[in-house]
Amino acid sequence: MNDGICSPGRCATVCSARVNETGKGDLRWLADGSSWTGFVIPPFSTNQISIGNDTNHDGQLDFKEFTQYLRTHEKELRLMFHSLDRNNDGHIDVAEIQLSLHSLGVNVSTEQASRILQSIDRDGTMTIDWSEWRDHFLFNPLHNMEDIAHYWKHSLMLDIGEQLTVPDEFSEKERRSGVVWRQLVAGAMAGAVSRTGTAPLDRLKVFLQVHGSNGVSLLGGLRGMVQEGGLRSLWRGNGINVLKIAPESAIKFMAYEQIKWLIRGSKEGASLRVQERFIAGSLAGATAQTIIYPMEVLKTRLTLRKTGQYSGMADCAKQILRKEGLRAFYKGYVPNTLGIIPYAGIDLAVYETLKNAWLQRYCMGSADPGVLVLLGCGTVSSTCGQLASYPLALIRTRMQAQASALDGAPQLSMVGQFKHIVSHEGVPGLYRGIAPNFLKVIPAVSISYVVYEHMKKALGVGS
Repeated sequence: MNDGICSPGRCATVCSARVNETGKGDLRWLADGSSWTGFVIPPFSTNQISIGNDTNHDGQLDFKEFTQYLRTHEKELRLMFHSLDRNNDGHIDVAEIQLSLHSLGVNVSTEQASRILQSIDRDGTMTIDWSEWRDHFLFNPLHNMEDIAHYWKHSLMLDIGEQLTVPDEFSEKERRSGVVWRQLVAGAMAGAVSRTGTAPLDRLKVFLQVHGSNGVSLLGGLRGMVQEGGLRSLWRGNGINVLKIAPESAIKFMAYEQIKWLIRGSKEGASLRVQERFIAGSLAGATAQTIIYPMEVLKTRLTLRKTGQYSGMADCAKQILRKEGLRAFYKGYVPNTLGIIPYAGIDLAVYETLKNAWLQRYCMGSADPGVLVLLGCGTVSSTCGQLASYPLALIRTRMQAQASALDGAPQLSMVGQFKHIVSHEGVPGLYRGIAPNFLKVIPAVSISYVVYEHMKKALGVGS
């Protein structure tokens, strides 16, 4: 090349000199090598290049091995480039990126495809030529188009103990290989650890939602729970809260896939618009909640139980069935289902808005905002969704807990609960217990993400 950026052959020579100069053969110096090679060198790539190409297994990558890697990888990249260049004009455009990713089961919008192209296009022509393609991926150990597609796609599964988020848009290959279910298992495990870690705040939230009108404060509620049942009582209801993650995740994912298929209709494989994803997510959430809702009622009753009231989950279910009948397992179902709509809509809208705003302001040259940005956007959007749907969640919890009041107490409907709260406690009464709910967001997301990433590695799911 004549533009000052080294070709693979020249780069190998420069790298060889660098190896001799530094005395390092493990390529750790490549992590900051983009300033002198002119190539894009992701920080995570150096170890993967070393491990995958150390043919004599001496723990280091010598000049011969490194040169062989460059030559072999350049051939792979050329084949990938020609597979994307459908019209054989020597350039890849937005339509060709969309078409190639679509054939792999990864659907991206024109805007997303444009961002992908802009992250590689150095000369601003809105096309990618061979040299731009090679320079971008030469030090990235991706070996086929499936790897490239995964490189361009982020799937995060966050659980803050309220609504579950399910990773979107898995490829057909990922479905066949079992990646989907391993990812769901990783998410369920992350949710279980996260919910267990923040269970005292969750129980405090439920306690204040039901008893806060009696003047119970944050510290007063915490002190009262400990005095009544000891420190262990802070985890009451956590068992079933953890148990319901796995079925809820699986049902929501399967329902989401089926609903997306129905929405697409004859547009097989077409990418869903934001409003279509909102509808699919809301309906999938409602389907999952309908099936696992009795577990939600059990969770509320077990969370609020007095010491010795129930011997366990089975005993709680038997007592509810004997004293109140089958319908009791769906108390609060209507406000719960209605709450899914504002939660899902605001969560999705805020997430997309924040992510796109960040990309436009800070990442004009990249299609990847980074994990920390996605985590931040997800945390803020989920919190906004909770804020909008919280009054319905509070009404749901009070309806679920009604039978734990004295016998003969009036059983208020959703509208009755709303009127009672507003007339006796004012509008602020609709937000009782929201303080511990907000306090648990950051630790819940942090724990969930850390465990999720470690579980993905343990289960063999790439990031």
